[in-house]
Amino acid sequence: MNRIVLDDIASAADLFPFTLTRSVLDIRLGILTIREKWERFSGFPPVLRSAGPGFSGFRLPLTLIPDSRLAAILREGAMERDLRDYADAADRISRPWDLFRLNARAIRADFELLTKGRLSAPIPPSNQFEHPENIFLEPGARVSCSVLNASDGPIYIGRDAEIMEGSLIRGPFALCEGAVVKMGSKIYGATTVGPFSTVGGEIKNSVILGYSNKGHDGYLGDSVIGEWCNLGAGTSNSNLKNNASDTRVWQPLAEEPSKEGPAREGVMEGEYVNAGMKCGLLMGDYSRCAINTSFTTGSVVGVCCNIFGESRPPKYVPSFTWGHDGSVRYRFETALRDIANWKRLKNHVPAEEEIQVLKHIFDRL
Repeated sequence: MNRIVLDDIASAADLFPFTLTRSVLDIRLGILTIREKWERFSGFPPVLRSAGPGFSGFRLPLTLIPDSRLAAILREGAMERDLRDYADAADRISRPWDLFRLNARAIRADFELLTKGRLSAPIPPSNQFEHPENIFLEPGARVSCSVLNASDGPIYIGRDAEIMEGSLIRGPFALCEGAVVKMGSKIYGATTVGPFSTVGGEIKNSVILGYSNKGHDGYLGDSVIGEWCNLGAGTSNSNLKNNASDTRVWQPLAEEPSKEGPAREGVMEGEYVNAGMKCGLLMGDYSRCAINTSFTTGSVVGVCCNIFGESRPPKYVPSFTWGHDGSVRYRFETALRDIANWKRLKNHVPAEEEIQVLKHIFDRL
């Protein structure tokens, strides 16, 4: 059988706002990105190809999450029927809220993959812990005077990551390379804190993709936060409506922006989609909010928003929004200046490719 090809036909709108700035393959779920999962579970880098004339190879959906079952099938000499059965049963991310809903299984699968046959760095004796066999510290990881409870799922502490004293951690939990949990934090599974992020306060069942900050008190639950985001002190989101009915979340109808958007000229046309009972905040890359911002259940924030003001933000905040009500556009030059300032705090500078992607998004609004 020819090599597996990932069919690049999924609409980026289905995973809005996270695929505005990245491929589906570069979304983090569990500990690894989907691209890293393909490389480790299949043994080769993923190949993207749109279906069309001259297509060869077995086609799997780009949104499928590879796991150990795929690795076993490939080791045994993959037959097309076996791969088809696998694809029918495998997890996949069809909507952004699938990221936090599938995160527990993804952390467990990645934990097994990354730690098999390896020994954890010692857990310092100043900590209290349950089920140490489900706790793994990479070299350089630092944990002191905290409670690590891996009864319900594994706890993975990445290279050079730190959990400061007084933190309460309940698995499944992944703290990726260079990330920091600040003093007195309370984190429930299944939560992923991506590389070089800083978190504090109370977090539950959420995915932070990387390089972002939720460094202070406030609640983040059933949420996905992109890269290079910052949540001001006291920021909280609702993840459950007061009447416990299903949450409806704004999603675009198409990848192309409309000329007659709902909030201002150029905003994408969209609709509110049922996301089930629980859904918190979905925030795209490079977006920020001021202190004490309150996000209502099922809020969606686009790319590169600067949210501040006395009023609660609307449920959908379009990309490049300045202020609180979605009506004022962020100037592109000002947005780039602010992104550069935030990246400087983590010893990074905006890459030319990033700037071009953001300019493309800005020009299409």
